Amino acid sequence: MARIVVIVGTPLQDSYCEALGRAYQRGAESASHEARLFVLGEMNFDAILREGYRHEQPLEPDLITAREAFVAADHIVLIFPLWCGDMPAIMKGFIERILQADLLRIQKSGGRASWKLFKNKSARVIMTMGMPGWFYRWYFGAHALKLMKRNILHFAGIKPVRSTIFGMIEAVGDEKRKEWLRAVEAMGHAAG
Repeated sequence: MARIVVIVGTPLQDSYCEALGRAYQRGAESASHEARLFVLGEMNFDAILREGYRHEQPLEPDLITAREAFVAADHIVLIFPLWCGDMPAIMKGFIERILQADLLRIQKSGGRASWKLFKNKSARVIMTMGMPGWFYRWYFGAHALKLMKRNILHFAGIKPVRSTIFGMIEAVGDEKRKEWLRAVEAMGHAAG
């Protein structure tokens, strides 16, 4: 049984990203995995890292709960829409906030502490977007996906990181979106 944390990184509630997160959770729980869902748009926290990496910013209760689940998880699922070529600010702020204390501790160690904070964890990144997924990968180089995979997850020691892109989200129609929900539920069942 895997411990899974699913993070829906959009300020919008009742979004398709949230539906994907709930589908993943349903699939995981149907296979007896423990799955915790965090919809950032429903949480109460300041997404701005006010002091950068100068001073630790105390975590709000919602972030304390999310961080504990993140640290305890074997598998992390990050779901977000592509906005202005990147992840929504609330997703980036969430990550900066829950990792700040660890990164400050490493920084103050003078290079003695490992940057690989979360070894033995895997992840899946699921992105939605208005453009075709192939075009995003080919023309734009999948910038936000690479940022999440290499600069955040791999940097923190999380490997492997798998990815799924659902493009043309508004144009594909209800049947295709239902098909994608079933596919994500199957991913949850497999904890992959």
